[in-house]
Amino acid sequence: MSTCFYAASTATDTSLSSQICGTGLTVTDNADAVALAASSSLDSLSGVTDVMWVLVAAILVFWMQAGFAMLESGSVRKKNTNNILFKNLMDASIGAICFWLLGYSFAYGTGKYMYQDPGQDNRFIGAGNWALQNYDDDLSYHSWFFQWAFAGAAATIVSGSVAERCRLEAYFVYTIVLTTFIYPIVVHWVWASSGWLSAFYSDEDGERYLKENGVIDFAGSGVVHMVGGFAGLIGAIAIGPRQELQSDDPKVRASVKGSSDLLCALGVSILWMGWYGFNAGSTLGAGGILNAETGQTYINLAAKVCVVTTIAAAMGAICTMLYSRIVLGNYKLTLCLNGVLAGLVSITAPCATVEPWAAMMIGIIGSGVYLGASAGIKACGIDDPLDAFPVHGACGVWGVLSVGIFSTRSNISRAYGFDNDAVETGNQFRNQLIAVIVIAAWVVATSSLIFFPLKFAGLLRVSEDEEKAGLDASEHGVEMVEGKSVDMKSNDQHDV
Repeated sequence: MSTCFYAASTATDTSLSSQICGTGLTVTDNADAVALAASSSLDSLSGVTDVMWVLVAAILVFWMQAGFAMLESGSVRKKNTNNILFKNLMDASIGAICFWLLGYSFAYGTGKYMYQDPGQDNRFIGAGNWALQNYDDDLSYHSWFFQWAFAGAAATIVSGSVAERCRLEAYFVYTIVLTTFIYPIVVHWVWASSGWLSAFYSDEDGERYLKENGVIDFAGSGVVHMVGGFAGLIGAIAIGPRQELQSDDPKVRASVKGSSDLLCALGVSILWMGWYGFNAGSTLGAGGILNAETGQTYINLAAKVCVVTTIAAAMGAICTMLYSRIVLGNYKLTLCLNGVLAGLVSITAPCATVEPWAAMMIGIIGSGVYLGASAGIKACGIDDPLDAFPVHGACGVWGVLSVGIFSTRSNISRAYGFDNDAVETGNQFRNQLIAVIVIAAWVVATSSLIFFPLKFAGLLRVSEDEEKAGLDASEHGVEMVEGKSVDMKSNDQHDV
């Protein structure tokens, strides 16, 4: 059923003689009322609705920065709280300038192919529109705003992996490189119309580089979460484990427990809420028609995306809860919170192309992927304080691959317009596997070129004494005294 409103045919007419609906116009008794529903007016209304939808979704995605801040500050010790919050602030701030100046251009460029005139973009990287200089018509700024919010999320993931022992200057260097180059290149490959992995790519003959549908990553299991997760893994390997985890004393190792489960729970709740902007907002529209025959609009697709996102997140929490009770003997809150995130990351790529029952399966398997990856990196001696790689990297891999397993022909047709048997023949899974391999290889290679030189130069990790005292003291001049955050220079005190 369409949402409709009624209008008079003239400014002085008191009778409501026309009915205007989202899918058209019905005139009841006055032919002059047709002018009120001219197609141009409806198109204009749809365009405004689409922009508003993207802006609201982007604000929700940016709100996830608050969720990350709370989750990370609750997962570290009090002596490092100021530091981790500062990193989150700088992720958004540095990322905004870098993505504005260069990152967005590398990701989307001019939107024209090299064979077009004056095309500059190629399959590997975008070019042109530096610092949004081409946006002189005010019609496209919402796109940059939405994409910047995603870039900020990818950068913030890394901060959890290197928490409590990374120098701020080194972290700033990596944030600049990630938001300027590493992340935008992957965006271009998968989401830009000229990217070689993209479902939206077509050459002069109308063919995609990867046959049939290209790579389907609707909201970024690979583009955002794999990038952040694998970058965090390399950072954690390069920087090494925290001092306490190198001890054989179980009590010393246990001392690294986070400072506040309350903040962790609140942070995950905010992230869950923001994920609806992340996934549903990736329709990039609300008022347009997806299918003229059925009358399905973008907002209908967004509603379904919200449903499957909810189911996957819930199953991730339930499965980790059962594991916690059966295997560990108790109900562990932090494990279940990560289970929610595991389900959310897993459903991010296939959220537009799967049925609710498949979302349940994706959430179940995603929780298992998270638990296995978490145990795996710990067995390898890798210290990832927030389990950023298991949640974002490993579950990001699973999310991308799940598209080729659980997507249906009808759902792909509705969301992307492709009507073929790519899923049934295994072609889609092949494309998804290629994406996983090349994204992981790209991020591991480029991140290694940043983290390991910083390590060998002695610029990556703080000294043992600084780590022991806490980064709040060494990097920010703040110490904890009787539960209060104290500025050592001004003696200002703030309750924590």
